[in-house]
Amino acid sequence: MGADDDPLHSDARVLAAWRENAAPWTQTVRAQAIASRRLVTDRAILDAALRLAPRDALDLGCGEGWLTRALRARGIAADGVDAIDELIEAARRADPEAPPRRYARLRYEDIAAGALDARYDLIVCNFSLLGGAAVDAVLAALPAHLGDGGHVLIQTLHPPTACGDAAYRDGWRDGSWAGCDGAFGEPAPWYFRTIGGWLALLRGSGLALRELREPLHPQTGKPASLILCAVAAK
Repeated sequence: MGADDDPLHSDARVLAAWRENAAPWTQTVRAQAIASRRLVTDRAILDAALRLAPRDALDLGCGEGWLTRALRARGIAADGVDAIDELIEAARRADPEAPPRRYARLRYEDIAAGALDARYDLIVCNFSLLGGAAVDAVLAALPAHLGDGGHVLIQTLHPPTACGDAAYRDGWRDGSWAGCDGAFGEPAPWYFRTIGGWLALLRGSGLALRELREPLHPQTGKPASLILCAVAAK
C-alpha cells in the first residue's frame, strides 16, 4: 500500500482538515497555548535556523507565519509558503508591510512540479511535513532550491515519543487536537515516520543528513521533537 492508498487517510484529507481548522489554529499559535511549543520547540527551531546563519530562507508550510516573521526580525530575508489560503491570509494580515510575494499559496505538489522559482540558503519545515506522497514529492524537489552550501531543516514530532502504543512503523495515523483549546473540528490525519523512515526519506530525496537533535522538554525530560539538518547530497 502506498502513502496515499489508505481510503481513510490521504494528503487531500490533511488539507481539508487544515482548511477547516485554520482559524482556531491561528488563534492557538498566536496565544502560545501549546505548552511544548511555548517551552521547547519554537525556540529550538529558531535557534537551529540561526546557528546556520542564512541570508535568506523559505518557511515551507509556514501556517500563519510566526516563524517567517521571527526569522525576518533577526535580519533573514524569509518567505513563507503554505497550501491553505486562510493561513496565508492570516500571515499577510500579521505582516501588513510585506509585499504579496512574501507569503504565497503553494501546495507541495505545485513545488514538486516546478512552481517555485527561487533558491535559498535555508529551507525550514517546522512541523509541516505531515502528509504522505506529497511530502515525498516536495522533499525530492528541495535540493534544486538550495543555494550553494544551503541547508534543509526539519522539525517533526519525536517518533518514539509520538508513537504511543501503536506499532513502530511508517504509516498513516489518526490526528488529534490534544493540547489545543478552541473550537477545532475534524483533526487532520498524519503520516507517521520512524527515525529510520525519516533518514531513508532524506536519502531518497537527494539529501544528506548533517545533524540530528532531540530537544528535551524541561518538565518531562523526554524528547519533545526531532530536528534534522540536511544538505544536498554530493
